[in-house]
Amino acid sequence: MHTDSVDYSSFSGWVDRLSEYAPTLTGEVRADVIVVGGGYLGMSTALRLAQRGADVVLLESEFCGWGAASRNAGYLTNTLAGDAQMLAALHPRRLSRVIRFADSSVEFSNKLIDQLGIDCDYERTGNVIAAVTRGQLRRSRRNAEILIKAGADAEFIDGREFGLPEAFLGGIYERAGGLINPGKYARGLRSALLDSPVRVFEHSPVGSIRPTAHGVTVTTTAGRVHADRIVLANNAYSRDLAITPRNLSAPLWVTLVETEPIDPEQLRATGWTSRVGISTHHLVLESFRLTPHNTIIFGVRQPETTRGTLGARTPDPDVVSDLVRGFHQRFPSLENVAPQRAWGGWIAMTPSWLPVVGEATKNVYYAIACNGHGLAQGPYLGSLLADRLAGDKPVEDLEAVWRPRPWFTPSPASSPAALRAVWKIDRLADRLDHQNR
Repeated sequence: MHTDSVDYSSFSGWVDRLSEYAPTLTGEVRADVIVVGGGYLGMSTALRLAQRGADVVLLESEFCGWGAASRNAGYLTNTLAGDAQMLAALHPRRLSRVIRFADSSVEFSNKLIDQLGIDCDYERTGNVIAAVTRGQLRRSRRNAEILIKAGADAEFIDGREFGLPEAFLGGIYERAGGLINPGKYARGLRSALLDSPVRVFEHSPVGSIRPTAHGVTVTTTAGRVHADRIVLANNAYSRDLAITPRNLSAPLWVTLVETEPIDPEQLRATGWTSRVGISTHHLVLESFRLTPHNTIIFGVRQPETTRGTLGARTPDPDVVSDLVRGFHQRFPSLENVAPQRAWGGWIAMTPSWLPVVGEATKNVYYAIACNGHGLAQGPYLGSLLADRLAGDKPVEDLEAVWRPRPWFTPSPASSPAALRAVWKIDRLADRLDHQNR
């Protein structure tokens, strides 16, 4: 496998960097609510609050959409992170409620895209959690039964009948959602935000957050904002703020690779006639999706974490090589298709692998809807939290993910050694299945 020609980006392969930005915060500003973070969740929270009549300031350290919003694989899905059997064991009374939250998230995103007129190359294909080994296929069937019983809009499918590539034996088809260009989606939300009454300040990193007798004061590099309340919606970067609940999430760097354009005849020969987005049943998933310009984007497989500073970086060439190796194993007929570009980003993994929202201290709210599925869940969670702050009685979907106490155990995803061990377990399972066929 050759990766010498790969273009390593420190931003995204979906859209170019912005060249014009909203102003930087300077001086003293007063608002009803401050939103920290310009990702899907932060932008949607601010938009909804403004619709409800609040005076909102949004602070973003780079530009809105700079982080995971423009870097993810573009799966708009009602999937929950984690294995269904594990979730059912850990959260038996919450599972059906969280599934309803995930389903509602996709419905909300569909309406939001239509209402704002966002052109994001949306293909409403649904997505499949697919098995590549016989052991995964058995687990997939059991998981499908658990999810369907809990109310999920899903079914167990046969890979050949459904139009999956040959390496994918079958899996769980989740009908809701599909595939989008996440960078275009983030730009669409940003445009709507800039056209709204929300005061947006980019290149305005938060230095400190100080609760006061009358609300909260936020200090940035060159300014200060006083408000009644604040929402922390900064995903993996939440740990950079001292006021964030301890162990709220662990940051994971995930890498994506895109191939060169592939001849349509070659693509048809793989058997991928459904064009559905695919993720695998590995402990750490592999993902594969088609784009409108006949490339394949694939990724994750070997995430990384750090206890150091988060920020812009390019993917690790060794991780890219491993991803390319996995791509050619799943698509042997495309062995001559070369990788074209690689990028990545930081996502937040909560200890429960489920979205969380709550109050860290009086008037300081936090929300994380990532765990690899923030594209659909982030905007919905932001709107639900905004409605609560506007005075509405909390709805059932918000209660399903609300944390009454800001206390969290350490995330299992926070250890580099654990991530490496999981990668080895996945590769061993692949090899054993191949040997026994």
